Amino acid sequence: MANYTAADIKALREQTGAGMLDVKKALDEADGDTAKATEILRVKGLKGVTKREGRSASNGLVAAHVDGGVGTLVEVNCETDFVAKGEKFIALADKVLDQAVKVGAADAQALLDSDLDGKSVQAVLDEANATIGEKIEVRRVARVEGDNVVSYLHKTSPDLPAQVGVVFAYSGGDEQIGRDIAMHIAAFSPTVLTRDEVDEATVENERRIAEETAKEEGKPEAALPRIVEGRVNGYFAENVLLEQKYAKDQKKQVQAVLKEAGAEGTSFARFRVGA
Repeated sequence: MANYTAADIKALREQTGAGMLDVKKALDEADGDTAKATEILRVKGLKGVTKREGRSASNGLVAAHVDGGVGTLVEVNCETDFVAKGEKFIALADKVLDQAVKVGAADAQALLDSDLDGKSVQAVLDEANATIGEKIEVRRVARVEGDNVVSYLHKTSPDLPAQVGVVFAYSGGDEQIGRDIAMHIAAFSPTVLTRDEVDEATVENERRIAEETAKEEGKPEAALPRIVEGRVNGYFAENVLLEQKYAKDQKKQVQAVLKEAGAEGTSFARFRVGA
């Protein structure tokens, strides 16, 4: 029987993020040698990378970095929350974020193709995938620039790393108003800054649905234009940041709060893990 303890199993799981059964098998094969067991897990993991490509990676974390007027946001995914809260995965995500900042990546592919210590970021992820035994991927990257940029990270569970992240760019005002709006974005999940950014096809679809719904409800024909316009405006009020009701004061829109603070929102990015 291999010479190892429950503490050895726990330590190797924390170090590699591999499952308990895989860890025990590796320790058995390595006769209790943790260094050799780690290598076995890595080798077996590499063989399984292709098999894991079709798996769903809906857990993970969001990480942010702000330097002056530039904010970078990345979402790094894995398969389970066990791995997501592990030191090894968190350290990998930090490394990925640092690389995104270094190369100025504005999308995931640019980051994955970039060179990190002599290999692509994708290759680094594949190696981590092999060691940890789960599919790991960079799902999204955003780069936001402005006169001022703030970030906000939110934990949906105290046991997990941040699951929601925001970078918000603005001019004027102070850091407090920037942070307040970033927190609002995290909570109310707007999709665009202004209504001009909403795709015209989306607007037309909302008009069509609003009109069909109003007719189904038996609304008078003469009232349809007003009803449709009101419901489309309701769509904007739900999805456009500047037209949303402010989290801290529902009587005001976000644009009014910014104006009162002498500030103007210019852009933002918001990620929620798996969403």
